[in-house]
Amino acid sequence: MTEVRPLAAAPASLWERDEEVAAVVRAIDTLGADSASSGSLLMIRGEAGFGKTALLAETRRLAEERGCTVWSARGGETLRSVPFNVVRQLLQPALMSLMPEEAREYLGDWYDIAGPALGLTDPGERQADPQGVTDGLVTVVRRLSRRDWPLVLLIDDAHWADQETLCWLAAFAERLDDLSVLVVVARRPREMTGESARLLDAVAATAARPATTLNALTPDATAGLTRATLGEHADAAFCREVWAVTAGNPYEAVELLAKVQDSELEPTESAAGELRALNRSARGGGLVARLEELGIDATRFAWAAAILGTGISVDLVAKLATLGRDDAVRCAELLRSARILTVLDPANGQADEGDLEFVHPLIATAVYDSIPPALRTAMHGIAAQMVTDLGRGAAAASRHLLQVHPDDDEELVQKLREAAREYLVVGAPDAARRCLERALLEPPTPDVHARLLYELGCASLLTMPDRTIGHMRAALGMPGLDADDRVDAVVRLSQALVHNDQLEEAVRTVQAEAARLEPGPARLRLEAVHIMWDGIHAGEAATPGRSERLAELARTCTGRDNSERALLILRGFDALMQGEGAQEVIELCDRALVNGRLAPGLGWTGTEWGIELLLMLANAYAYTDCLDRAESLYNEAVRSYVSAGWSGGHLALAHAYVGVGHRRRGRLADAEQSLREALAIAERVGRGLPLYWTATCNLVDTLLARGHIDEAWDVAERYGFAPPYPSTIVLPDPRAVRGRLLLAVGRTKDGINELEAAEKAAAARGHHNPVLVPWAFDLARALATEDPGRASRLATDVRRHAERLGTDTAIGEALRCAAALETGQRAVRLAAQAVAYLEASPCQYEHAAARVEYGILSRSVAELNRGLALAESCGADGLVAQARAMLETERGLR
Repeated sequence: MTEVRPLAAAPASLWERDEEVAAVVRAIDTLGADSASSGSLLMIRGEAGFGKTALLAETRRLAEERGCTVWSARGGETLRSVPFNVVRQLLQPALMSLMPEEAREYLGDWYDIAGPALGLTDPGERQADPQGVTDGLVTVVRRLSRRDWPLVLLIDDAHWADQETLCWLAAFAERLDDLSVLVVVARRPREMTGESARLLDAVAATAARPATTLNALTPDATAGLTRATLGEHADAAFCREVWAVTAGNPYEAVELLAKVQDSELEPTESAAGELRALNRSARGGGLVARLEELGIDATRFAWAAAILGTGISVDLVAKLATLGRDDAVRCAELLRSARILTVLDPANGQADEGDLEFVHPLIATAVYDSIPPALRTAMHGIAAQMVTDLGRGAAAASRHLLQVHPDDDEELVQKLREAAREYLVVGAPDAARRCLERALLEPPTPDVHARLLYELGCASLLTMPDRTIGHMRAALGMPGLDADDRVDAVVRLSQALVHNDQLEEAVRTVQAEAARLEPGPARLRLEAVHIMWDGIHAGEAATPGRSERLAELARTCTGRDNSERALLILRGFDALMQGEGAQEVIELCDRALVNGRLAPGLGWTGTEWGIELLLMLANAYAYTDCLDRAESLYNEAVRSYVSAGWSGGHLALAHAYVGVGHRRRGRLADAEQSLREALAIAERVGRGLPLYWTATCNLVDTLLARGHIDEAWDVAERYGFAPPYPSTIVLPDPRAVRGRLLLAVGRTKDGINELEAAEKAAAARGHHNPVLVPWAFDLARALATEDPGRASRLATDVRRHAERLGTDTAIGEALRCAAALETGQRAVRLAAQAVAYLEASPCQYEHAAARVEYGILSRSVAELNRGLALAESCGADGLVAQARAMLETERGLR
């Protein structure tokens, strides 16, 4: 029989791992060949003890041998609740080598966003956006990887990584095509569930090759390992029994052979029967029995080390185990000799101070599980107090507090609330939520209970709006919130309902609470919020008297506080939707500003009002031809969210409306780029939400303007741009845009049906703005042949509404529509008038289209050339082709 031998100089746990090591070597060599090469990821899967850690250690050795920089980290079974634990281990050593001012300069704008999560700087007071922190961490590694190329990242026991690290890793792995970094991740199968499992599967999906699955050792490999350890005289029966009792588990085989050496057992067939008993002593209950044989002090020391999990120092363990210094040093030596603890390997990347670690995670788990439950709980409580006394903060102590049994402890509730606040400002809302949920079990005192539920609702708002709904409703159903907090809770509840696509319920909730209050600032705020939600509700009909009530409230508003400013904005937006005069809309919006800028407390990252109100303001300017002011607000939103590290739904909407600004200007290529960026972010946030519809609708609209009809249809199909439509208003109207799309692809009847549905919905809501709800332009053209009378009536109505609105764009578009329905000189005159209005408009695509249409009707080469130049500057490829074709025709005729 031929025994399997490991690679030269490889440790015992690398037996039968030649193929895996060869794959690592190829990946490292590819990385080092070219600094411009794409990054790669290797995923290693294996059961406990199958040699994942040994393979990562060999990867480190091979990488360093080839001149690579190597950073490493590992998850911990008892540390999964500690946010950013693993990514901190990975990055802190590299970042700590920089002086504080160097780190700030190196990371730039991301320093204040990602720095608190990495422990580089104190957090601010504002809640951080978790997606922004994730993106910041990705950028940190991106910048460091350029400095430290070729860079290898090793992550061991990823199945025990905290969820925040896994979010970062999933986002980072998606970007490896742009980074020259090798990432090697080791995990156990079947150890994770829920969101963490999904994230780790997403990481694995980015690998260029399937995950490497480590198998148990074969009998031949086990025999080779046995003889390499005990000597060539080990007989075949003994070697076979080593394989049988360990099931080929490399770690168990190595430990068993060490026990054989310790017991001086001869490796012969006659002694093979003793192997099972020896193996039992090295694992599970046998390990516990072996630990007890070392004495009560050593057992207490091991228990205390298991409770700490990380940062295991003799002094800290001694304090937790109530041992004297000399006794603790003696116990540490005993446990090292028994191969339970070992000296900490700095290569493991542990961020916390400490000098000991468990030899293997299997041992750490067995020791932790062996602690009597009541004692384990008590030790976690003591450990929490120790961490607090060391000045590490409530968040550091919280992982221990989470394990303490509920006991009506007011101080524990307060510490967990404090920990939650710390977690929120570093971008770990899930960790904050866990602390607050545990605090609820204590339970809190009646005077704190409602406030705690309110805090829990706030913590869940960005990531779990459905949970926020339950918590806020519970808080509002009990005493304990002061008047201001109660109003804020109602507003946040309504925001969660809107984010959860329950807009009607949001409207009812705010309306009911406002009715309870006496006239004053609080009631005025709720009335404004109620009007805001009702205003963006795309229901079958408008609330009776809503516009009149809003106009009445706004009439007396001077803009002296933010509630009044909000009402002015809402009135301006409502007037816009109703198609009232643009000048009145502008004047209302101007009154809501302070010296031409947003008032304090009405900023893009403010929590009092939310993004919806400010988008109403910006859109009111955009659709009244005040594009300079609109684009200033849109760009300010992007800057604010990027600066604050908010890169979820808020940033998606901001980019979408920057795209709207470009689209209105006629910068179609720029619009497409911004809208695709918005859609990519919206995909991460979740399909079906209003922000997703905004990005998709405007991208389809822009692609149609560019003449990219097939691409527009593909986007609509891929992203579900079809009924049923969302419960919130989307600008421009999605029914009108989809109707135009259907007409463009030749589905005329379906397009007419969709546009007629848009007509009906707009009429029910009283929305008569022909630019925001542009169904009439396209429907009139579509009906020109089969029902010219109705088409003419539509064109007349749309011109009337356009003249009421009074913007150059609206009137010019109405004239274009009218010209399309006429013939002869009347068509030419209307087209010329359309050009005159649209030339004064900031909307250059519409101007280009009018020029080309006028050139076609008048058969003017000069006008066609002007239209062609405008169309080219807009990136309107379809319009360019139309103009060129007509020019060729005209030249041929002449």
